[in-house]
Amino acid sequence: MSHHVELSELTKVYATPKGPAVIVQDFNLRIAKGEFVTLIGHSGCGKSTVLSMLAGLNDITGGVIVLGGKELVGAGPDRGVVFQSPSLLPWFTAFENVMLGVEQVFFTASAEERREIVEYYLTVVGLGESMHKRPAELSQGMRQRVGIARAFALKPKMLLLDEPFGMLDSLTRYELQAVLLKLWRENRITTLMVTHDVDEALYLSDRVVCMTDGPEAEVGDIIPVAFPRPRERQAVMDHPDYYPLRERLIEFLEIHAHSRKSAVSATFEAKPGVISDNVRKVATVPVS
Repeated sequence: MSHHVELSELTKVYATPKGPAVIVQDFNLRIAKGEFVTLIGHSGCGKSTVLSMLAGLNDITGGVIVLGGKELVGAGPDRGVVFQSPSLLPWFTAFENVMLGVEQVFFTASAEERREIVEYYLTVVGLGESMHKRPAELSQGMRQRVGIARAFALKPKMLLLDEPFGMLDSLTRYELQAVLLKLWRENRITTLMVTHDVDEALYLSDRVVCMTDGPEAEVGDIIPVAFPRPRERQAVMDHPDYYPLRERLIEFLEIHAHSRKSAVSATFEAKPGVISDNVRKVATVPVS
């Protein structure tokens, strides 16, 4: 399987008054083009640190990140990022917030073409009637829709999502998960998402990457999730492999995440395929 993204021996160390603090160490992950991968683990384990290094917003202490065959240095429009809070410019409308990036990336396109891009993505996320409102006039969920539209409108090589639904109520979270899946299915952008929600990870992902607790956090287990796509929430929950997968994830978080050196699934680079056999293999991997 070809790899679109490679994180090799990724390490992050911060200097502290008590000496170096190793947050992430020897983190290795390969993601195929068009794959949706979720990174899960306890709060503070380093999930967002990995994501911010991949986004180019946090310097790498050691290791290498390669995207599309090119080593990454710094931030760039080839990665669209959606944070838990969308950080919109308050004096701009939703339309203007999205257009800001579109003008930078598609500077050779005509004004009409850029307008069509912005209007399309804002309409797809459900803001067709509200695109000319400012952030203060929008709910938290609507502001997050703007953030999602902004990321997809740049047509990046990779999408990075840092707990984008963590501040939303359950109903809004479910609605935006469906919006995200629709856009992802249409664009097939390689995606890495950080979440603490086991059910969200299973609903959205092709694979779930479990991180060990810090310090010196690393990949502890990688679990393939091959529910048929396109996905409907109830069908996923009714699938016979849903609860075995859920139990495996919860078991990792409750027990195995606390181990420094965890056994990594033999399906580390496995292409998503038949679920049942994969689940049985993963469920029996010993974690020390």
